[in-house]
Formats: sequence, C-alpha cells, structure tokens
Amino acid sequence: MIAQPARRIWNIALTITMLGLIAACSSQPLSQVDQPSRSVQVVYSHSIGERAAAVALNQVGVPYRYGGTTTSGFDCSGLMQYAYLRVGKQVPRTTGQLWSSTTTVRRENMRIGDLLFFRIDGKMSHVGMYIGGQRFVHAPATGRTVSVASLNAPYYAAAFIRAGRPK
Repeated sequence: MIAQPARRIWNIALTITMLGLIAACSSQPLSQVDQPSRSVQVVYSHSIGERAAAVALNQVGVPYRYGGTTTSGFDCSGLMQYAYLRVGKQVPRTTGQLWSSTTTVRRENMRIGDLLFFRIDGKMSHVGMYIGGQRFVHAPATGRTVSVASLNAPYYAAAFIRAGRPK
C-alpha cells in the first residue's frame, strides 16, 4: 500500500510527459516542415474520448465547486462536459443527462474517455472518466480537487454502476 502513492505520481507524471510529447510533435508550423512531392493523407489517431481524457487529466488539482464548469472549479459532471466540449463534442450537463445519453459499455470493453457512473448515498449521483488501467479522473467532492482514482479501490468498486460511451 505504501508504493501506491508513488505509482500514482508516476502515472500522472507519465501522462503529463506523454501529453507534452504529443503537443511538441505538433508545435512546428507546417510551412517549416519539408513538403513531400506527392499528396500525403494525414490520419489523426487519437479518439475523441482519448483527447477528452487528456483535457480532464490536465485539470487535476483544480478545486471541486458545486455547479462548476470552468477551470476555477468543477463538479463531477461539469468536468465531463468541459473535457468533451474542448475536443468538439457536445455532451449534456448533469450526471442524469449524461447517463441517459451514453451507450452502456461492459467493464471489460471500456475505452479511454468512457464515462463511469457511481451510486453514492443510494442513488446514481457521481460520474468520472476512464483513463485506462482501471483508473479514472473525476471531481470528487467539496473540499477536494480533481484527481485520479482507481476503480479497484474498495469505495469505488462498491459504488460503480456502469460505464457509458457518449453517442
């Protein structure tokens, strides 16, 4: 259990490093790149979900704020909406609306960017975003900040209801 915080920090550092490398790869203007003599098709390989997850991960440390939808503070569904809007996909604002607007995904078929729904205090009332490796990013509660958690943690394992993929 002592190694878990170090691994969490390592995973966050790795994610930030990968995002930096991705950004660095696209930072040179096209006019400065050698132009091929024939037509080349460029294929963007990152899914909308992967890009939304990267946006959400960039918010780690932002304070929780009930009703929050900006970098000054997020609630759980506000973070999901913010992340998807930043990559060009409109999703609903509330947890209930998100639930209704997603296609159910089996746990073994989850992909980065899928939304995870949790039952808190007896009702479905929390959402996070899957980032791979049985981990998710979310805005947990008043007094806390956007953070990464494990689906295998006893609290979240017991509260997990289902995953859903935005349509």
